[in-house]
Amino acid sequence: MKPWSTLFVLFSVFSGVFAAKPSVDKFQKYHALSRSGPVDLDSASFGELTTAPRDYYAAVILTAMDAHYGCLMCREFDAEWDLISRSWNKGSKLDGLKVVFGTLDFDHGKAVFQKYMLQTAPVILLFPPTVGPFAKIEAEPERLDFTGPMSGDQLYAWITRHLPDGPKPPLVRPVNYMRIVSGITILMGAVTLFTVLSPYVLPIIQNRNLWAAVSLIAILLFTSGQMFNHIRKVPYVAGDGQGGISYFAGGFQNQFGMETQIVAAIYAVLAFSTIALAVKVPRMEDVKGQQLAVLIWGGVIFGTYSLLLSVFKTKNGGYPFFLPPF
Repeated sequence: MKPWSTLFVLFSVFSGVFAAKPSVDKFQKYHALSRSGPVDLDSASFGELTTAPRDYYAAVILTAMDAHYGCLMCREFDAEWDLISRSWNKGSKLDGLKVVFGTLDFDHGKAVFQKYMLQTAPVILLFPPTVGPFAKIEAEPERLDFTGPMSGDQLYAWITRHLPDGPKPPLVRPVNYMRIVSGITILMGAVTLFTVLSPYVLPIIQNRNLWAAVSLIAILLFTSGQMFNHIRKVPYVAGDGQGGISYFAGGFQNQFGMETQIVAAIYAVLAFSTIALAVKVPRMEDVKGQQLAVLIWGGVIFGTYSLLLSVFKTKNGGYPFFLPPF
């Protein structure tokens, strides 16, 4: 009986070794293939990678890259998935923590899509280990469906959130030398353009009259109620209920788009008349011409202000003041 006992013990030892070996071999096999990026899988290799026992995490993206499937997110996210895999493989991580990244295209894994009843792509499946220090009782994979555009940083945060606590490699994006070169080229071009055009542009930019005009236009727009129109989305004009058009809305909390333009025009005439009367007229050398200009601009201011008061009275019928001729 002793030889039989010896053979039984040897058989048990070898059985245990061979039973544990496939898990180790599977990780080494797929980890070697994933050094340059995610492993391209088909239905058979997907089954081999995800079948228990496994002492590693398996993160697999189920995608549909062919253009005739119309999966724009699949094609856009492919580079991000490759970046995630490379960053993980190159960085330092928790001792004993093993992760394999894979890609299963619909053309090579229709059976898998049917098994998980997937109608859309891309979908991320994260399979936890079933043996080892990080084994989980629940062997069902974590699933993430793409409901919209997703960045590599968002998915990487989701994956690391489901991994054991401890140090994990950061997501490192490669240096975009083309963007740096383009930025330097644009900057040099802008400096060159500014150097060449500065003798012509600077006098215009430094012109006080130009800035005065721009400031005056901005003041007229804001004081006439342009911001109110954009915020409230007011109508341009409205009917008066008698078949005509009403240009002014009653009340101080309402106004029309045309009303704003009319008020801005009135303010502009008043501002220009005041500037002309205060700045231009005193510089006139002809005394009679100066007197005539004073009368003209004074009349323009009086008549325009009379129109402004009439508009104000139109909006508020109880306003008691007015000026002729309006």
